[in-house]
Amino acid sequence: MAKRTVGWLVVVLVAGAAVYLWFRAEEGGFGWREFARNLATLDPRWAAACCACALATYVGRALRWAVLIRPLRPRPSYRNLLSATVLGFTALVLFGRPGEFVRPYLIAQKEKLPLASQLAAWTIERIYDLLAALLLFGFALSQVDRSTAQVGPALKWVFQTGGWAIVLLGAGCLAAFLVIRSYGNWARDRLMAALGFLREHHLARVEAALNSFLEGAASTRSASSIGWVLAYTALEWLLIAGCFLCVLRAFPGLRPFGWLDVLILMGFVTFGSLVQLPGVGGGPQVVTLVILRELFKVPLEAATGVALALWAMTFLVVVPVGVPLALLEGISWSRMRDLGRQSAP
Repeated sequence: MAKRTVGWLVVVLVAGAAVYLWFRAEEGGFGWREFARNLATLDPRWAAACCACALATYVGRALRWAVLIRPLRPRPSYRNLLSATVLGFTALVLFGRPGEFVRPYLIAQKEKLPLASQLAAWTIERIYDLLAALLLFGFALSQVDRSTAQVGPALKWVFQTGGWAIVLLGAGCLAAFLVIRSYGNWARDRLMAALGFLREHHLARVEAALNSFLEGAASTRSASSIGWVLAYTALEWLLIAGCFLCVLRAFPGLRPFGWLDVLILMGFVTFGSLVQLPGVGGGPQVVTLVILRELFKVPLEAATGVALALWAMTFLVVVPVGVPLALLEGISWSRMRDLGRQSAP
């Protein structure tokens, strides 16, 4: 407990110092009155639309998970999947990375399925999401000359070239993933043979991870299953893009932002979200602030307001739903935290 407290104190102090130095570096300092005025202009209708899109993503995730577990549970309870999804993401907000594993654990318990199979489904879901993010982000960067991003010719060329490279990489990884699902055992044997130089315990861990991956990939062996997973993944990211668009539309000064601008911002923020802190979320807020400030030349006060609004309306919005649901189902938060830690691979 003492180590954790010290760790949190270091994080808070470093973050506070960074924000302070950044604000001091800005000419004239940070305009708190301008920041407050900017927040006061927030359109509640667009804010409500953003929250609705964010909550709808959990429905999409539950539907996609139903496809992933179809070989083991042809007719799962959508209510169980949805409640586990909401509780899992609430745990992610409150506990950080360990909370990610609450969802597969709860689904395994509710649907009477092996935990390993649900961890495999979670792995496959993450792969699809990562590939979708790569494709969207790469396409947006390749079209940077059509966006409102203010970059020089050299940086514009870098973004365009890098964007198409990311698109090709994402498409290649998706194709490889679809091939592996059909020839999984052959690919596993070839890879294990190539890694024969590793020590026995390292080799065992790699083999266990591969077996888990192949178990999850087996859920999408049929063409119809792949089609549904891809469709739900596309729906998921369309709703996420809708969240970003609604937040930007909620601030009158940012309404000229178009879909390409949204995709560029969303791509950077998505990769910033790889760093998570309990109750904070980690990198996304900082990335939002930096990209709006440096690429789109949004004033610091307005960019800060957008970053906070986006964090609250997309990351925290699940908590008011998840907390009552946990109470209704009789799940204690200490128990949920322990479940996440025990389920983590």
